[in-house]
Amino acid sequence: MTISPPQSGYTLPVFATAAAIAALHWLRQPQPLDTVSVDLINPPETAQIPIEQVAGIGEGMALAITRSDPGDNLDLTRNTPIWAVVAWGGSKQTEQVQLLGGEGVGRQVNAGGQAAIYAYARQLLQENLSRLLKPAEKIQVTIILPCGRQLAERTSNAAFGVIEGLSLLGTTGISQPLSTHEQLEAYQEELQQKASKLLKDSKTSPPSPALVFCVGENSLDLARQMGINPDQMIKTANWLGPLLVTAGCQQVPAILLFGYHGKLIKLAGGIFHTHHYLADGRLEILTAHCAQLGLPTPVLQAVFTSATAEAALHYLRQLDATEGSNWVARVYSAIASTIDQRCQDYIRKHSQQEVAVGSVLLDRDRQIIITSPKGAALLSQLC
Repeated sequence: MTISPPQSGYTLPVFATAAAIAALHWLRQPQPLDTVSVDLINPPETAQIPIEQVAGIGEGMALAITRSDPGDNLDLTRNTPIWAVVAWGGSKQTEQVQLLGGEGVGRQVNAGGQAAIYAYARQLLQENLSRLLKPAEKIQVTIILPCGRQLAERTSNAAFGVIEGLSLLGTTGISQPLSTHEQLEAYQEELQQKASKLLKDSKTSPPSPALVFCVGENSLDLARQMGINPDQMIKTANWLGPLLVTAGCQQVPAILLFGYHGKLIKLAGGIFHTHHYLADGRLEILTAHCAQLGLPTPVLQAVFTSATAEAALHYLRQLDATEGSNWVARVYSAIASTIDQRCQDYIRKHSQQEVAVGSVLLDRDRQIIITSPKGAALLSQLC
């Protein structure tokens, strides 16, 4: 029996862009389209995206619908419809392509409710659409995810301050099958290439101090905003253990773990593959550190029975505010130090290499909860 290799697909911004292109074509010439071409920009190639429906819905306004296809990836957006409404812009519109988030597109709590349409998605939409416009023409594009609000309840978006829908997030148009062994190999290959460059550059210039392990797209986006060199960033998804060992084998001098506390806290409990279907233990680990520091039993019970790690953090913060205590800093300092030590031990055990590890733990609003001492030293050099 021949087993087909896993197939890649495309990310949500690509389908949103395809729908917008189709709607714009309808405004110029009202006729159905089967497919449109989208320049992915990253990677530099063109994708042919099927169009499910397109129609005019008012004077100077059209709606087009595509459907998400992430390939052989465990992606909850599979087959979800993506709508784009395109209308001619008015004279007061300042941008040639004005982007709006409609129903199902999340709002960023820490950005004044701005639509969660991030840099790559904006670039993809604006560059593809502006090429189809005359210099004096302007359009308004509203992206709608009809199932977005419902699907968002099954994501960790709220942990990063995105509510009421999904994000148009990502740095590439290709959706890789992240859950497959082949994707781990791709991550390892990327790590090896960046590690080789890191070590080579250190011989001719002041050494780059570390590689930065970002657990997901939110962490990648924030690290980039903070000024960390993309050549030093590695997206790990849930493959933290294998990638730590790969970094050790490549003799990387230091690693900065950068991500949401609800993921990284698992490392403090010795869980090195962080997908929830393998193991959780977040509240147990957090409760154990609280107990080690002597918090009273009622507090331990409240932490242990919290709905999520974020809810437990919120409870501890309220406790600090009420009692004038400093439990959040103390507990998370202990957790960060444990993460660093466990990762260093794990690398040493499986690669026989000494690698310095520091950590930065973020909350749901993408604010830093705590930085370990080694993490602080690395972060000051990286930014």
